[in-house]
Amino acid sequence: MFHPGGPYWEKKDAGAWSIPKGELKENEQAIRAAERELKEETGITIIGKLIELGSIKPKNNKIVFAWALEQDFDPSDLKSNFFEIEWPPASGKKQSYPEMDKASWFNIKEAKEKILASQIPFIEELEKVI
Repeated sequence: MFHPGGPYWEKKDAGAWSIPKGELKENEQAIRAAERELKEETGITIIGKLIELGSIKPKNNKIVFAWALEQDFDPSDLKSNFFEIEWPPASGKKQSYPEMDKASWFNIKEAKEKILASQIPFIEELEKVI
């Protein structure tokens, strides 16, 4: 699982971790977007098996599709792209932050505590398929 970067998430842990995600490009299949976002946000190139976990529609009304990846990954190998925001707010200063600043492996119980509440159904679905 991955921890989002940036000042908003910096001191948050429980209920803050997430799957890599992003916007679909025009005419892009959800699975291709997932592969692209995974590479951009973590540096992971998929060589293992993808396991479909379905989709959710959180409060922001955007549909989030998810897949689990059956593949080894060393969390210290995390290589994320960066985004830029004005920070502190209204300061006129732009700062860059990694989209994902940490990666870690968790057991199912820990994962449900760490992940965004809206994404818990993905872990529950993973429990069913493994």
